[in-house]
Amino acid sequence: MNSKQGPIGVFDSGYGGLTVLREIVRELPDYDYIYLGDNGRAPYGSRSFETVYHYTLECVQHLFRMGCHLVVLACNTASAKALRTIQQNDLPRIDPERRVLGIIRPTTEIVGDYSRSREVGVFGTAGTVTSDSYPIEIEKFFPDIQVYQQACPMWVPLVENGEYDSEGADFFINKYVRQLMVQSEGIDTIVLGCTHYPLLEDKIRRSLPPEVTLLSQGPLAAKSLAGYLQRHPEMAAKCSRGGNREFYTTDDTATFDRQAGIFYGHPVQSRRLTL
Repeated sequence: MNSKQGPIGVFDSGYGGLTVLREIVRELPDYDYIYLGDNGRAPYGSRSFETVYHYTLECVQHLFRMGCHLVVLACNTASAKALRTIQQNDLPRIDPERRVLGIIRPTTEIVGDYSRSREVGVFGTAGTVTSDSYPIEIEKFFPDIQVYQQACPMWVPLVENGEYDSEGADFFINKYVRQLMVQSEGIDTIVLGCTHYPLLEDKIRRSLPPEVTLLSQGPLAAKSLAGYLQRHPEMAAKCSRGGNREFYTTDDTATFDRQAGIFYGHPVQSRRLTL
């Protein structure tokens, strides 16, 4: 095993994970981070379990080779379709002392603290919804909660095409909100189960009844990572602290930098990565 300190890796199929990285950096600013967006093969949401697993493992292994001992899958689809296999089958073979964490559990382990009615909704991509990862994970922590899901296939394209703040976005936001809420009048808490969705958060809130709580993953994932590092000082000791951030994409860097700044909230200068 390479015992040299290294940055924390943050992986996503594209840009959405930058909303998570933004919150992680806010919570843990002293650490070094490498962000890898697999934009060249995005989106992952409609791809098969096997393809998502293969792509995700390839990117995780690349982050390991770049010195990361800890990688966060800041992608719901990758967390839903690849995380468990990587944790159980691949890490023991690659390096049992490295760790890969997902984006779903930090939300599912606390969602019951917000719901009074015990009826929770989830907005996600088709892949995340089909995987049933949220109902499965929520049941582990809160077996009394009923979960209702709604796939929102138009939300990611709206965000990535810069239409997230347009009037046209309102139609598709209202459409999917209605389709979720009609499933049960008792839904009082909703999870934004895609890291693109924070850019639509204000519009989604306006479309929901005011008493409904809307949970965004970034802040929850950041607090969860901070707690993980506190509980595992041996891993924290392997993560370098210089306040450095590096960004990589498998696609065109100029396009990535232009879009990434919107998600990350600060200018981004990336480098092209060939897998």
